[in-house]
Amino acid sequence: MQLLAVLLALLPLGVSASVVKVNSTCTVVPVGKGGDDGPSILSAFAQCGQNGKIILDQYYSVNTVLNTTGLKNVSIELSGIVQYTPDIAYWSPNSIFLTYQNATTAWLLGGNNITLYGGGTIDGNGQVWYDGLKTIGSTGTAGGSSTTFARPVPLTIFNSSDVLITNITYLNSPFWNNFVYESSNVEYSFITMLSASYSNNSASNTDGWDIYRSDHITIHDCHITNGDDCVSFKPNTTNTWVYNMFCNGSHGISVGSLGQYAGETDIVSNVLVNNITMLNAQNGARIKVFGGNPSPNSTAGGGMGYVKNITYSNFFVNNTDFPITTNQCYSTDAATCEAYPSKVTISDVHYINVTGMSSGAENATVVTLECSEPCTNFTATGTHLLPPSKFGAPQYLCANITSPVLDFNCTAP
Repeated sequence: MQLLAVLLALLPLGVSASVVKVNSTCTVVPVGKGGDDGPSILSAFAQCGQNGKIILDQYYSVNTVLNTTGLKNVSIELSGIVQYTPDIAYWSPNSIFLTYQNATTAWLLGGNNITLYGGGTIDGNGQVWYDGLKTIGSTGTAGGSSTTFARPVPLTIFNSSDVLITNITYLNSPFWNNFVYESSNVEYSFITMLSASYSNNSASNTDGWDIYRSDHITIHDCHITNGDDCVSFKPNTTNTWVYNMFCNGSHGISVGSLGQYAGETDIVSNVLVNNITMLNAQNGARIKVFGGNPSPNSTAGGGMGYVKNITYSNFFVNNTDFPITTNQCYSTDAATCEAYPSKVTISDVHYINVTGMSSGAENATVVTLECSEPCTNFTATGTHLLPPSKFGAPQYLCANITSPVLDFNCTAP
């Protein structure tokens, strides 16, 4: 702190005291007294975002959208806390709109060769959003351009390549914790994540990661407690590896949802999910695809595309409603899906050593593989899934799965 005081005293006139720059390193100094540190953080990125380093080693209260794009060869040492203010009136209309499923973000991080590390915390201050969602009751129509009660993603990797995010804690995201958007060669490791409500209103939609239009994404050695998908492979996710993950309270590690928007083509391919512990969850190894829709402008199904070459291996579940589930009529009523089957084909899906116990929410059912159009080349080996003992022998439900090679006997739903 004495060195910092000396550096502040030596700053030339016109240089902001909230950023100390030494060579190509910028250290952000909090303004304190409840002030907004967002402008200082933006200033640090403007000064040191090219071939430099940004240090965030204290507590920062942020009430300004962080648009830090165009970066190159930069390291961000976050050993302190970045906490967004609980100011819904500011964040909801001002967070950066990202179009897909009405997502917005508080921090847009973009460029080439970026490292974010340091053992620090990004705190989304989500409780006001969990309670507000219950009160307001609307987030707009997914797929529209509404920012009605927009809940910002704390950090979005945008139009980037060669990014490493490691040893960071996320607390109480208002919405998805991470969004990877139109990026490649992005790695997350040793992330701790907790999105939990202390009221009766759940921490809804607090996905760990959502990956969209991105290639070569790796996520590993992370510990997540949240209220939605642990990891979700959104449209046009390819060549992705997720491993050594602990997921609690999750909706699963999910392919999808896909096929939501009529006229659009969604692809998810070449995904390997390995060595997963899934506890107290709604789903385990999950694929979710919308059914068809007669409207050419539908935002509730009717899109096309494919899911191909997906492997779930060494996947342990406990107290999980649907340990293995594929649904090709996701969010589509049965009559519509029968008349307009999904245009997103599903093939080459492999389950290896999926074990553990269901919650019993579906009685004895531990596997549901239900397609509205034929799904092909499904295999399962080493499956050992049980319901709670009071429900008896496990049941496996399959529909429209063509010539599967499974180590369990499927029956019709």
